[in-house]
Amino acid sequence: MTEFVRLDVEGGVGTIRLDRPPMNAFNRQVQEELKAAAEEATRRADVRAVVVHGGEKVFAAGADIKEMAGLSYADMAPVARRLSACFGALSEVPKPTVAAITGYALGGGMEVALGCDRRVCGDNAKLGQPEILLGVIPGGGGTQRMARLIGPSRTKDLIFTGRMVGAQEALEIGLVDEVVPADEVYTAARRWAEQFVNGPAVALAAAKKAIDGGLDTDLRTGLDLEAELFAALFATDDRRIGMESFVANGPGKAEFTGR
Repeated sequence: MTEFVRLDVEGGVGTIRLDRPPMNAFNRQVQEELKAAAEEATRRADVRAVVVHGGEKVFAAGADIKEMAGLSYADMAPVARRLSACFGALSEVPKPTVAAITGYALGGGMEVALGCDRRVCGDNAKLGQPEILLGVIPGGGGTQRMARLIGPSRTKDLIFTGRMVGAQEALEIGLVDEVVPADEVYTAARRWAEQFVNGPAVALAAAKKAIDGGLDTDLRTGLDLEAELFAALFATDDRRIGMESFVANGPGKAEFTGR
């Protein structure tokens, strides 16, 4: 049993719930519990898509600075990569993932959201990477994932200044994908996730691997990765089902098994 992070599964959608009031600050325990929840969502066949939610008031306001304040370089050096792996754990889930953001998503909270495939936020949200105001930089993937998402110039603006952006600016610069009223955030995120519950799970995982893997390499290598993953899908039941259904009934009518 975990104390601050849990995975609830209903109707094929797994909700990873952050629950460390009042601000869902990420101490080491929360970081490890988040990673464990992401790994459980990966293993479980009854989880076909994942929503990450911090509750109605706040997504997550960052790392637990009180825990970090007394650490030295010698303390942090051996654990920095593990910290990055925990904050980025959602990026390793081979299923569609979406962050449902209400209130603050700052520092480590922003990095968790960046590890998801999609970000839905409430109109009350405030997002950012304020680590520079503490004399450090993001250490959980913020400099890398944000730059790949919104480009280096906008990322440098946010990280150099440490400023927070509201929901509308976040939407305009591509930091989030959808803005809804604050009390509809989880519903909107879940609605997006539910599209994939009866989808071709192996093909969805392959699409995610091709896109993310291609971004980390040159075009030629990315095209080779895509070709290999494309060919491998011809070994799946869903490829046969999808193509036979298309020939017989037209597009969009296949009933996939996820295998």
